Amino acid sequence: MLARVADDLVDRLAVLTKRFPVALDWASCGPHGAEVLATSDRIDQVVRASLVPDVTGFTPDFAPWQSVIVDGGLVPFGGQTFDLVSSLLALQIVDDLPGVLVQLRRVLRPDGLLVGCVLGGETLTELRQVMAAAEIDCEGGLSPRVAPFVDLRDMGGLLQRAGFALPVTDSDQVTVRYKDIFGLIADLRAMGATNPLLARQRKPMNKATLLRASELYKERFSDPDGRIRASFEIIWFSGWVPHESQQKPLKPGSAQMRLADALKQAQQS
Repeated sequence: MLARVADDLVDRLAVLTKRFPVALDWASCGPHGAEVLATSDRIDQVVRASLVPDVTGFTPDFAPWQSVIVDGGLVPFGGQTFDLVSSLLALQIVDDLPGVLVQLRRVLRPDGLLVGCVLGGETLTELRQVMAAAEIDCEGGLSPRVAPFVDLRDMGGLLQRAGFALPVTDSDQVTVRYKDIFGLIADLRAMGATNPLLARQRKPMNKATLLRASELYKERFSDPDGRIRASFEIIWFSGWVPHESQQKPLKPGSAQMRLADALKQAQQS
């Protein structure tokens, strides 16, 4: 999944002709986003802000970016430091998303770009269903396991509230197949997508519950070849720091033609 969204980031940056001399990879899960920025011929310097040290093939002395360990709720950089900020599958886990967006807006220069993605509400519907059923069968009740996801419609409003211009959001539905539930859980742990809720159970998951969830997953969401399906909703977003060179909407009442006349003219042609 991390490699998939990194490839999508490449495509989204490829349509832009603007140079971004200094770029920040903000808290992305894994180094994939930083690698995309570091290999771009329109970016000169990359800073990777990570929540935990990366386990990668790059040693600190030879990584093609500067690494900084940060708290996910704080953006510890000076104002107007970066021309581009990207963040892959990270912002859905912060406690104060509006506040972090405001901070990212602050560290961007005028006409700077914020681009990234978060997990949406349709993510892992299969896993959530079988885990709930397995807990009821084996433990007689449910424990909170899923933090609230960001809504597609809300994301654009949050960007505007944070001071970004020309906000754009879109959603991508992705299905990933696994041999079994254990492979899926291993991938989620590698992404840092473990349970962050304060009200979660503190004891390890009951082995019988996990085995029951595995059985239910294969019964309900497997393909003819036996592999199981896992759905992810990827919500992409982008916004620009306002600048005088950007397109601006016309003032109300300044139109030179009525909408009804324009539609009539189009029909006649």
